[in-house]
Amino acid sequence: MFGKDSKTTSTASTPSAPKASTAPAKAGSNIPSIISADLKIIGDLKCSGDIQIDGAVEGDIDSRLLIVGTGARIEGSITAETVRVSGTVHGQIKAKTVAMDKTAKVVGDVVHENLTMEAGAFLEGGVRRIEKPDPSASISPLRPTATSNGQSSAAQSETPRSSIL
Repeated sequence: MFGKDSKTTSTASTPSAPKASTAPAKAGSNIPSIISADLKIIGDLKCSGDIQIDGAVEGDIDSRLLIVGTGARIEGSITAETVRVSGTVHGQIKAKTVAMDKTAKVVGDVVHENLTMEAGAFLEGGVRRIEKPDPSASISPLRPTATSNGQSSAAQSETPRSSIL
C-alpha cells in the first residue's frame, strides 16, 4: 500500500482533511462559556451569551444567562436576564428571572421580575421585585393648582391627623 512500487503518489495539492473552524460561535448559540471547578478568576466577566461557573470568581459578572454550579463561589454583583444559583453568591443579583436551588446560598440583595426558591435555599439580604413597565399606561405628573387663598389644592385636600383618630 505504501511501498515504493505504488503507482500513485500524493502531492501538496491534494485536498487535506477539513480543519476545525476558528470562526466565533453564532450569537444565538446556546453553548455556554464554562469556568471549571479548578479555575479561579479575579476580575470582571462580561458576556453577551451564557456562562456556567463551577469554580470561583472574584468580580462582577454581566451575561445573558448565568448558571452558578453547586460548588461555585462568586464574590461580586451579578447582572443577567436569567440566573440559576446552586452554589454560593456574595453580592447583589439583578436579573429578570432568578432561580435558587436547594443548595443555593446567597448573601446579598436580589432584584428580580420573577423569583423561585426551592426549599432549603439560603438567602440573607433584601428582595425587591421590579415591575415590568406597562407601555399602555400614561403617567402624567401631578401639578399643584393654585386656589383662591393661594394654597395648592394638594395642601387643601390633606386631612388633619387629629380628625383621623
